Amino acid sequence: MVKIRMRREGKKKHPIYKLVATDSRSPRNGGYLEALGQYDPHTNPITLALKEPRIEFWLRKGAQPTDTVRSLLRRTGFWLHWTLTRQGKDEATVKSVMERWQMLQVEKPKREADRKSRRAERKKKSAPPAETPAPAPAAA
Repeated sequence: MVKIRMRREGKKKHPIYKLVATDSRSPRNGGYLEALGQYDPHTNPITLALKEPRIEFWLRKGAQPTDTVRSLLRRTGFWLHWTLTRQGKDEATVKSVMERWQMLQVEKPKREADRKSRRAERKKKSAPPAETPAPAPAAA
């Protein structure tokens, strides 16, 4: 069975991962069939370069992505596009759904910031007031 998974490369304490199509029985850093992209988690925002036509080729052949690779593909929107295509949706529907998804991704940082501020306010309200320590009796 062919898997699409990550292969660790890079320096010590600074890994860079290559997305590869490989036999599921091969070791993590062993041989692979084809390199499909690169992922660098240390940049802000992360760097993710994908060869989308080749990933689609391997998915059509029956390759299974690992959970981590699937989450990376979701982050780029490729997995949504792949799912809609696999379901047999026409190109106009796929395009409209992908445009809506792109708009949501643009608004995502604002929604995240709002959510964090609401959570911080709720935490302040639920925190018990700090008690002041009673003064120590004077020593004679």
